[in-house]
Amino acid sequence: MSATARRTTDFLDSLAAELQRVREITHRRFRPLTDDQLNRGPGPGKWSVGQCLEHLNIVGGLYLPVMNRKIKAARERGSSPAETVVHGFFGKKMTEAMRVPASEKAMKTPQQYAPSGSRLPRTVVEVFSRQLDELDNLITQARTINANAVRIPNPIVPLLLPRLTDALELLVEHIKRHIQQAERVLDGRS
Repeated sequence: MSATARRTTDFLDSLAAELQRVREITHRRFRPLTDDQLNRGPGPGKWSVGQCLEHLNIVGGLYLPVMNRKIKAARERGSSPAETVVHGFFGKKMTEAMRVPASEKAMKTPQQYAPSGSRLPRTVVEVFSRQLDELDNLITQARTINANAVRIPNPIVPLLLPRLTDALELLVEHIKRHIQQAERVLDGRS
């Protein structure tokens, strides 16, 4: 194994640990919010905590079912785990872009993935929590297959088919980016 190769188990462990941190933030900071706190935006054109979570719910609603189907199909084909993680060029580039903090470089959200409204029900937090559980389950399932060989269609650019390893990492980084954004809103640092 080369010095730059990363063991699949270590990679998936790190994603699961990042999700656990997000779960703790969600439980500690977002669940106790009142409707007003959840929906209070920092200013015109800037998202509230609820809108950040709804955006994540929309994206998760697109990615998670596809990932689930692809992992199931790989298991049915008898796929075996790979020892090391392989990243694709585009997957790596998309993940690197997502790691740049939103406070440094804002990204334009395509309209179909934008929050639907400014007054969101508290269920937005519960839906997000369930999606975290579902993503954690998918990471667990990815341990049983060759996640390098599974391709996940990108909902924004369907011709891009990143590896499951890249799609999982991108999704976790996307979640972290918007959780940091939501925390800045709560802290009045938007």
